[in-house]
Amino acid sequence: MPEFAAATVRLRAPEDSVALPVRTSVELGAWAAEAARRLAGPDDEPKLLDALAAELHEAAADTRTRAPITALSYVPEPRLGELARIELSALTADDTHPTMTVDLLHRYLTTPSPLSYRPPASELRPLPTGPAIRVRHAHVQDPDRGGTGTVLETCAYGIVPDANWGLVLVTSWRALAYTDALCELTDRLALTVEVT
Repeated sequence: MPEFAAATVRLRAPEDSVALPVRTSVELGAWAAEAARRLAGPDDEPKLLDALAAELHEAAADTRTRAPITALSYVPEPRLGELARIELSALTADDTHPTMTVDLLHRYLTTPSPLSYRPPASELRPLPTGPAIRVRHAHVQDPDRGGTGTVLETCAYGIVPDANWGLVLVTSWRALAYTDALCELTDRLALTVEVT
C-alpha cells in the first residue's frame, strides 16, 4: 500500500453534488456563483441563485478550515439549498499512535463531547478498501445558555487501508427527516472509496 498522498484516494461523487474547492486557490465568490448556476440552471430566479451561491460560499469556506482530501455539497433540490455535506479526510500515524487501527478510529469517532445530543452508535463494517467502523452521532450546534440549539447529525466511516494512515468519511446534515436516506447515501459512498 502506498504512503498517504491526496492523489492516492478517490471517492465517487453522488449525483446532485458539487465538489467544494478545498485544495485549489479560487476566488470563492465567483466559484460559488458559477456552481449555483450549474446546480439550479442559469435561467432560475436571481434570488434563488444568490441564496444558493451564498450557501455554497459558506460551505466551501467552512470546509477549508478542516482541509479534507475532498468535500462535496449535496444539493438534490437547489431551491432548498445544501441538504448535506460530505467530507473525506486522512489521519496519519504519529509518535503517539504509531499504528492506525480500527480501534483507534473507533475511539476518535465515538468520543462524546459536551455538545453530544445522544451517545454515538457504532458497528464494524468491512469495506473493499479495508476494515472500517461506522458511527452515527448527533450534536447540538450553537447552543444557547439553556442548551437549546440546532441538531447536527453525522454518519461517519473510519477506514484503515494501511497501518500508517486512515480515512474518515463524514456526511453531516441538519434536516432530520432525511436521516435514513442520508445514512444510506453514506453507506453507498463508503463502498466507492478507492486507494490507488
